[in-house]
Formats: sequence, structure tokens, C-alpha cells
Amino acid sequence: MKIKRLKRVLNKQKWMGFLGGALLVATGLAHADETCQSPYMAKITGQEDFVYVWTLGMKGVGDEQDKLVTVAVNPSAKNFGQVVNSLSVGGRNEAHHSGFTDDRKYLWAAGLDTNKIFIFDVHTHPGKPTLSKVIDDFVEKSGGVVGPHTTYALAGRMMVSGLSNKTDHGGRTALVEYSNAGDYIATHWMPTDANLRGALKSGQHADGYGYDVRALPRLNAMFTSSFTGWSNYMMDFGKMLKDSEAMKRFGNTVVQWDLHARQPRKVFDVPGAPLELRCAWGVNHNYCFTSTALTSKIWLIYLDKQGEWQAKAVADIGDPSKVPLPVDISIQQDDGLLWVNTFMDGTTRAFDISDPFNPKQIYQKKIGAQVNMVSSSWDGKRLYYTSSLLANWDKKGKDNEQFFKLYNWDGKDLKQQFAIDFIQQKLGRPHQMRFGAYALYQTQLSANDFLEIK
Repeated sequence: MKIKRLKRVLNKQKWMGFLGGALLVATGLAHADETCQSPYMAKITGQEDFVYVWTLGMKGVGDEQDKLVTVAVNPSAKNFGQVVNSLSVGGRNEAHHSGFTDDRKYLWAAGLDTNKIFIFDVHTHPGKPTLSKVIDDFVEKSGGVVGPHTTYALAGRMMVSGLSNKTDHGGRTALVEYSNAGDYIATHWMPTDANLRGALKSGQHADGYGYDVRALPRLNAMFTSSFTGWSNYMMDFGKMLKDSEAMKRFGNTVVQWDLHARQPRKVFDVPGAPLELRCAWGVNHNYCFTSTALTSKIWLIYLDKQGEWQAKAVADIGDPSKVPLPVDISIQQDDGLLWVNTFMDGTTRAFDISDPFNPKQIYQKKIGAQVNMVSSSWDGKRLYYTSSLLANWDKKGKDNEQFFKLYNWDGKDLKQQFAIDFIQQKLGRPHQMRFGAYALYQTQLSANDFLEIK
């Protein structure tokens, strides 16, 4: 099979995600990936070699610094289930989320407190990433955005969702756009009641809050969810729960955007702090899911028969009256299951979403005293879990378990393969996970080129 590079880059924004995945499959470059990644990144399958864990520094534990921890996860490796590298970045920045660039060569990892973004080179030596660049002027360049959260790949771009602002440290915020090289491009503020920025307010709220961001390029759609500002996420969790004013400062919206124009189009009421957004993979599946932390519901964001986006609550998660606090969710590649973690009871749940309007819980398992992130392998056979939510929100005492765990999923039960105690290993609080592989970069095709297979 011959691969020919075209001299002209045509309509890259529309086609790059599709072509990247098609090329890597067609040329036999089938290696490791996880679900819930950007469609602008090549979708690759098989057995991952590494998981990169973005980890919060913890007082009295090791060097107390945030770090990128690399764990070997290929069962054929001699060091399977072991930490093979740990790269500290200096200080505690409230390490939270991370994401690859579209060419997968760099991993962007953000700090919610210091507003720094750390860019790691993960392609030169996948088993031993290096720190390539630190963006330390995020607030200044963005015009006052605070709390860089999701770092999400578009074509040659990174879209960074904010959680707060420097004016009042509340939840009103923006999306901030960068080049892959780490150069600031633009700030896209969330619509508010005072300034809808051209969007339609379909319910009672236009709060301007932000959290996650996801895109469906084939539908020219981008979505953002909402959480809370710096004054809340840096507060002690128990203290916040008792503060009636603080509890009013949570987002209640999801926003539909025109992806290419970066223009907000419609604001939906989704009460109770909708967190992670996960969009279906099927070419005829025009919907995404989110879950609400405070009201414990699964919401469906879907395209109706008239071609309009709508939002609907479709299922409860556990017993909402007990506030189990749904956190991370992961949709499997066949759009058959949605995994939902609840922090307070340390439980993961599997929902059958073959009918997205009627999710049904079919399985649950307690992972630990607390659990936060879940990452599903592209082949649906493995799930990884980490424990930390936020430094000041994690549980105290013996319930402050800090772990990284791998489970195999056989379609009926989760079976633990290994667990790493991050406190015992003097690493800190494990949060976001991203997959890596040696073979991924052996013949990597550049996502900055428009490719044709002949």
C-alpha cells in the first residue's frame, strides 16, 4: 500500500479526524488507545504499553510535587504493573486533566491552582516522557481565565476549557485556544444572561460556567459542560458542603457551539453540575452523555428529528438522595456501555446504553473507599481507575486511599489485575490517565498533513 502526501491541505478541519483513524487502521498501525479521546486524533486499537498518570503532589509524601507518572501495563512486559518513570514538575499546582495533541506527540497537563500548563514530549521516548514546555502566562494571555481544565485536541489546535476567572474567582469562564506549539490564539467566553454572545437560551440559566469540552466534527458541533470556580474547588470539601452560599455557586448548563466558528449556539439547562462529556462513536449516533455531580443523573445531549440539539435527563445514578457524587464517565467504543464512577461510595457502575434514551444499570463494583477517574481501553477489555478528585476534596484518614488499578472486563465481571498504592510509592494523588505505546511512533503519520492512500 502506497501512501502519498498531497501538496495542498484541503478542508483539514472536517476530514483530519476521520483520515487519521482510517489511515492507521488501513496501514496496519493498530496499537493502543483509549475511548473518550478527540476524533481529531487517530483512533488506534490493541494493547497499550503505558499509562501516563497526572498526579497531584501531597504534603509529606515523597518530594510533594505534582508529577507525570508512567506505569507499564502490557502483560507481556517484565515490568508489568510497575512504575517505570516519574517526572516531577515543581510545586503543587492542583494537577487535574491532561490531553494529547492531534499528532499524539505531546501531552498537555494543566494545574487548576497555578494556571500552568505543562507540555510533555511523549513520542521521543514513550516510556520516559520529558518536559518540553511550560505555559505560565495562561491568565494574562487569555484575558483573565483561571483554572485550565480539559486540554482537547482539534486540528492543529488545543482547546483548553477554563473553570474560573481572575475577577471574582467564580465559575464564569471561557474556552482558550492554542496552537500545538503552545502559542495563544483566542479566548471564547461562555454565554451568560448578561451577554448570550449570539446563543439561544433554551431554559432558565446562562451561567457562563465551564468544565469539559467535546466535539462531533461531522456535525460541526462542540459542547461544553459546567462545574464551579476557584473559590469552591480550592475549598475544603466538608466546609463547602456546609456553606450555603458556596453550594449556590455550581454550574447548571451545557452549551452547544458551532465548532468551526467557535460560536455558542444554544444553552441548555442541565441542573446539578454536569461534569464529563462523552460523545458516541457510531457514525449514525448523534448524541453525547454527561452526568450531574449534585443531582446524580445521566443526561443525554441529542440531535432531534428536526435537526435541533436537545438535552434530557435519562437515568438516575445510585440513590440521588444520598448524593453519591458522580464524577468520571467513560463510553465504550461500541456505544454499548457507559461506565460511571461515584466518588463518595467508591463505586463504578456499568449502564447499558444501547437505547441511549433509556440507560439501564447492569453492573456495579466497589473499587475503593473513593474513586474518581475511569479509562476504558479501545477493545473494551480493560478499565483503569484512579482515586483522587481534588486535593481538598479527597477523603481524610484511612479513607484517603490513593491508587491506580487495572481491571479486566469479560462482559460480566471486573477482575483486578494489579493495584499500585501511590502513597506507599511516595508519588501522591493519582488523577488523569492517558495511554501510550512504543509502536505508536515507529511510523507515525503527521496529523498536520492531508493524506491519501493509493
